[in-house]
Amino acid sequence: MNPPSPPHPTIILPTAHSESRPVAHDDDEHGQTHWVSRAAFPLIGAGLVLSQTALGFALFYGWIWLAIPLVILVSHFMHGALIGFHEASHGMLRKNRLLNEVDGVLAGVLSFMSFTLYRAAHQTHHMHLATERDEELWPFVNVKAPLWSRRLAAAIELNLGLLFTPFLFWRIFFRKDSLIRSRKVRRRIWLEFWMLVGFWTAVLTAVAWSGTWLYFTWTFLVPGLIAGNLQSWRKYIEHVGLSGHTARSATRSIVADTWSGRLLSLTLLHEPFHGVHHLKAGLPHYELPLHAHSLEPAAEGEMKPFPNYRSALKHLLQNLSDPRVGSHWPDASPHAARHPVPTAHHVPQS
Repeated sequence: MNPPSPPHPTIILPTAHSESRPVAHDDDEHGQTHWVSRAAFPLIGAGLVLSQTALGFALFYGWIWLAIPLVILVSHFMHGALIGFHEASHGMLRKNRLLNEVDGVLAGVLSFMSFTLYRAAHQTHHMHLATERDEELWPFVNVKAPLWSRRLAAAIELNLGLLFTPFLFWRIFFRKDSLIRSRKVRRRIWLEFWMLVGFWTAVLTAVAWSGTWLYFTWTFLVPGLIAGNLQSWRKYIEHVGLSGHTARSATRSIVADTWSGRLLSLTLLHEPFHGVHHLKAGLPHYELPLHAHSLEPAAEGEMKPFPNYRSALKHLLQNLSDPRVGSHWPDASPHAARHPVPTAHHVPQS
């Protein structure tokens, strides 16, 4: 459940004096410099707290002109925290296992999720990527799902990700043929479920009693909805519309070619290097960019990384009218995307 992080002889990790700032590493093969830091998640957490505090003051003084951009900033940091939740499910957010569990459970409660449930279900995504057993990509891996139902699921998930994502995972737990059969694991999920119910009952009661709905809506609900949608769009960019089943043919990865793209990657815990994560799931986020060379295609139909989210989004939209994933679809060519990207190193920027 918590694979160790294998050492890499060429890695120079940040020292105790440099953990508070990004450290640049060269990727000779791509001729690019990536920013990495073990302190990325604490910085995201601090950014979230500070931006929410600033948003609260903006609301108090009625500075709507400042509140609106702060909502966007809070949403971005919330999105980064959700990726930290994913990192914790692999046991790599914290070196201390107990603290890793605490952070995972806390992030789960705040996003209406059970940490244990997510960790158990997320394994199927890695073990059965882009196949009918990939629970995380339901219903887009189900060849029996009619087009209208997949389009409806996509519309809901991309616009109400904060609600659809918990539904997706709780469906895995509550359905009759649940893949989660261990009594010990199910007991812990039930415990986290009731913890979640109790926490949100207390929060909503306190908000109603104090009459602070304005602050709750602006500092949590609205940015939470936006962050949930950002999470969904990122998930779709990573996998939806691809007709492969390998890490490189069923995943869109992004290797930024600008400083702003590298900064974005850092604040998303290098999740844009998603193909590396599927190839080497035991690597912590700050080592992913150092393996960008592994994203080079090794078989027909595998894709080179995109240079930015804009070009990857364009490729997704070309396939979104028929949302599905995997090479097991009857009319899908093995390993091939239905709208293949150019064979040059990077997709031309749009």
